[in-house]
Amino acid sequence: MTAAASHLPGRPVYLIDGLRSPFLKVRGGPGAFRASDLAVAAARAVLLRQPFAPTDLDEVILGCAAPGPDEANIGRVVALRLGCGHRVPGWTVQRNCASGMQAIDSAAKDIALGRADLVLAGGTEAMSHHPVLLRPEMVDWLARYRQARGAAARLRLLARLRPRYLKPVIGLLRGLTDPVVGLGMGQTAEIVAERFRIGRAEMDAFALHSHRRLAQARAEGRMAAEIVPLYDGTRVLEHDDGLRADSSADALARLRPTFDRPHGRVTAGNSAQVTDGAAWLLLASANALERHRLRARARIVDVAWAGLDPAQMGLGPAYAIAQLLDRHGLDTPEIDFWEINEAFAAQVLACLQALADPGFCRDELQRDRPFPAIGPETLNVDGGGISLGHPVGASGARITLHLLRVLEARGTRRGVASLCIGGGQGGALLLERDAAPLETTS
Repeated sequence: MTAAASHLPGRPVYLIDGLRSPFLKVRGGPGAFRASDLAVAAARAVLLRQPFAPTDLDEVILGCAAPGPDEANIGRVVALRLGCGHRVPGWTVQRNCASGMQAIDSAAKDIALGRADLVLAGGTEAMSHHPVLLRPEMVDWLARYRQARGAAARLRLLARLRPRYLKPVIGLLRGLTDPVVGLGMGQTAEIVAERFRIGRAEMDAFALHSHRRLAQARAEGRMAAEIVPLYDGTRVLEHDDGLRADSSADALARLRPTFDRPHGRVTAGNSAQVTDGAAWLLLASANALERHRLRARARIVDVAWAGLDPAQMGLGPAYAIAQLLDRHGLDTPEIDFWEINEAFAAQVLACLQALADPGFCRDELQRDRPFPAIGPETLNVDGGGISLGHPVGASGARITLHLLRVLEARGTRRGVASLCIGGGQGGALLLERDAAPLETTS
């Protein structure tokens, strides 16, 4: 690996390996796997092909936006299920859509600071298992009913029970609504689409391109090597199952707006799919490479986090990418490949416009010039969240893992993975690799 300036303090941090589960589209009720099940399946496959035991890990860090009530501190639950033993700490991070990337960043900082040498970090989400909740009025009624003494008191409370109290609250929808600005994530996508004058046809074309790229990648076998098959009791699940290989511009154009009816532009077809999935990466110090004779596949150079107006949260990657590149004196042509999570076609297209817009760069990014445009030939070359799904806690780890594989397959050096984050944030991670192996590589 070649040396480069790093804003991770201390020791260099290397990516060793990684795998993920298939991303499984939510179709009605709860899926076959809980978030911890998905995480265990993918992590077990990573650990089984290592020359060390799970008990040799220094820690396990897992991102998850909404673990179930039976998976409190899901990082620790998964570590124990993996056989890491009582000694290996396991913990959970939550940064909404970037929870998986936050896990990687947390692991990288611990290694850089000398607190750890070998860390398993990733993200998981079972969106199909997000809870159905009771309304506050119903919770209050139940509390009063439980405290009531005698049949007469209970009968009086039963007379006050109203049908509207029984209307369920869908936890997933509440979680995808910003509590500060009161907007759903899809509504924020409509806002950035309007700001940058992105039309419906442009969004649909981007979505169609995502499906076609994933279909081609699957046909050419580029996805299989990063996916751990799952068995749900009746089927072996080997692929992301949200791909619509028969999608067309006409079919996408017929879909109605989802978030701003009847005149909006954001639809289910040009938005990320609601999905279950998990992804992991194994990070190591140079000491761990030598001790276990591991092969360093890339180095995590830096991670940048940025904040912005929650009502325009989809622009988060523009802010984080600018911060990341400026810290390292890099420009967009010096990045070989990009993975920008496709939460919505509108927000990815808006980010590309923003980075190349002189006014936005001057006023929002404090730059005296815009970035050269990021071309489609280097962006999400094997599809993205629109075609394969966006399990919130897992996507940050998934795009990092796939970026690594793209750089390796194309024999290139630098890549950036980035994503927008509900609540008005953006994250971006810089990877660097070199064809020359380390002396400690076996």
